[in-house]
Parts: sequence; C-alpha cells; structure tokens
Amino acid sequence: MENSFFVDSDKLGEAALKKKHRLEREPGSRSNHMEYMEGMERISSDIMDKVLSEMHGYDYERYTGEDVWRALQHEVCSIEDFKALLSPAALPYLEELAKRAKIETGKHFGNTVYIFTPLYIANYCENYCVYCGFNCYNDIARKKLTEEEIEKEMKVIADSGIEEILMLTGESRSMSDVRYIGEACKLAAKYFRNVGLEIYPVNSDEYRYLHECGADYVTVFQETYDSDKYETLHLLGHKRVFPYRFDAQERAILGGMRGVGISALLGLADFRKDALASALHVYYLQRKYPHVEYSLSCPRLRPIINNDHINPMDVHERQLCQILCAYRIFLPYVGITVSSREQQHFRDGIVKIAATKVSAGVSTGIGDHESKYTGTEEEGTGDEQFEISDARSLGEMYQDISGEGLQPVLNDYVYV
Repeated sequence: MENSFFVDSDKLGEAALKKKHRLEREPGSRSNHMEYMEGMERISSDIMDKVLSEMHGYDYERYTGEDVWRALQHEVCSIEDFKALLSPAALPYLEELAKRAKIETGKHFGNTVYIFTPLYIANYCENYCVYCGFNCYNDIARKKLTEEEIEKEMKVIADSGIEEILMLTGESRSMSDVRYIGEACKLAAKYFRNVGLEIYPVNSDEYRYLHECGADYVTVFQETYDSDKYETLHLLGHKRVFPYRFDAQERAILGGMRGVGISALLGLADFRKDALASALHVYYLQRKYPHVEYSLSCPRLRPIINNDHINPMDVHERQLCQILCAYRIFLPYVGITVSSREQQHFRDGIVKIAATKVSAGVSTGIGDHESKYTGTEEEGTGDEQFEISDARSLGEMYQDISGEGLQPVLNDYVYV
C-alpha cells in the first residue's frame, strides 16, 4: 500500500499511536475481515458469490475493438458485452459509447436531471479506513448535531428549495445510534419529500425502523469489491467485515426500503473490476427484487484533511466517462448519480449523456450549511470528510441544467 494513504499521527495519544502502528505493520494483529462480529445479521443470499466470481474471472485485457463494436450493436447489453465496454479496448470508441448511452438515457429518463443535497449530522467514527477523513485516528474537529441543530440545518436547506436530502453520519454506533438517526429521519420527513441515508450498515429490523421513521432509500459504498485489498484498507472497526457490508443493500430491501444505492470508490483498487462488480451487484439484486429502485454512483478518491497527497489512481475523466456510459448501456433503467467530487465541466457534460442525478449546495462538514448558504460565521462545526470540486448552489445548478436544455427535477413523488 502507498504510504501516502496514511493519516498524520502527530497528535495521537501514545497508546493509540502504538495500536495504529501495529494495525498497519502487523496483519496478524487484525481481525478476520470475512468473519461476522457479534450482533451482525446473516442473510441467505448468493449474490456476493456471483458478483465476486464474475469479478475475479474478468480479464479485461483480452477484449478487442471488434468485441466492443459488436457489443454496441446489440439491442440488449449482456454481461459479456458490458465487460467489453469496460475494457481498455473501448476507450477509442468513447464517442460511440456516449451516443448509445445518451439514447438509452433519453428512452428511460427523458431530459430530466434530479437534484438533491447531502446533510452530514455527525462525523464520529469507530473505523480505521486509511483513505477517509473521518477515520478514528485522524485528528479532526468532531461534532454530532443535536436535534435542534439538525432541524436548523434542514430548514436552511429546505428554504433554498431542495426537496430531497441524503443524511450521512460517521460510522459510530456509540455516537450516532439507530434511535438518533431515526429521530433525524422524522425531522427530515417534515421538510423533504424524499429522504435518503448513508450510514453504517445495520440489520434488516433496524432498516425497517428507519424506514418507518421516514427514510426512503439507503446508499452504501462497498469502497472496493477486491476483498484482499479491502482488508489492507480497513484495519479496524465494524466496517472491516467485508460480507456484512456487501449484504447491506439486501438487508435494507428486506427492511422495506423503497430504494438502494451502490458504489465503489474508484482509485482504491483496480477500477475496472470494481466498476464491473458494482454494476453486477445492482444487476443481481434487480433480478431478485424487481420492485426496488436502484442507483449507481461513481465517485473517485478525493484528498482528505491531514493528507493532501491522496488523489485518484489511474482513473481519469475519460475512464470515468467510459464507466458511466457502460453503466447506462448495461443498466438502462438505473439512476446514476455524479457527486460534487467531480468538477463542474464534467458534471455538466455527463448529465447530457448518462447521469440522472447531481448534488447541489453541498457541504461535507458538520453544522455549517447556514454559514455556507448565508455567508454568516458559525462556530462549533465539524471538519469535512473530503474536499469537493463543484460548490454550486441549488440556484446555480438549476440555472445551468436548464441552460443545457434539460429539465431540473426536485421531486417526482406524489404522496396520497
């Protein structure tokens, strides 16, 4: 692993510093990342085995331009076609991929682009994930919003015109337990028509409780589907358990969630294999639970506080465009989200081709929406998880999308 992944340890206590170094240097001191911890629900599912089998057998170097061209001619994109479209051989055909992707997007989504905003309500974390700004060994300003502070942030966001919110926490049950998140969902239901969650994975009964509190959908990043690489990146905490995280979306579906989102963090491992696994994760879930709404995200690694050397590895904008176009051709009905990790010019271009959802008015810090929206000073905020690239407000995003001849959509659900 690259040393640049590791966080600054200067301010850690001596005991914590020793444990951190032991985890980094002695693989034998870590728990087995494939074994469930106490309290983790096991479900009966063969989806992980199917996805990992396809991923491990994927040799993208064997595909040729002829394979790519043949895949583009097929009305229905098979798994084998999708593998060709993700391969290096497809890069010279990027324009053709974009044209096909645009056609598929138009068929199933018209010219609409959905807009949402994230709200981080806590940044405490009990995991040591070496690439994340929230990790438990990173010396940052930690904060957990009170119910009053959450409602204040929500009101500021709702007053801007946003109707869909994605609430996020650091992965700490002790500081952000399920009841706390449930109360936040109840508040969100007062202000927003669509409420999403991006929190630590929980059991199906807990997802059911959160759904009853007002949550509509759940997004979980697997980060990387390469379990060996996953083990070297997640050194401590519940997130270290690879299969429990993998099955989170299926448990959310069993808990009654209307929709689930899936993603890998491109740049952590072989991005082509991670892109394949992410799409197949959706593909197999979609066939098992056809009533559920599915979405894919395609984030790239971004710099974090206390470590400015982390950047996407080998995943440039052309490769990212290729992946998003391949996603759209393979999974034409699935929503595709492009976050503010990407620059404005890229997001403006990809929503005309393959993406269907973007964020606006983004802050990845804790409790600072009022200061960012109104320009006022605000004390006692928590540090951000990562740096964003596109800081446009809802008004700016709405105007820019409209200016491209697209239709911005804030909500399309009618509740009766």
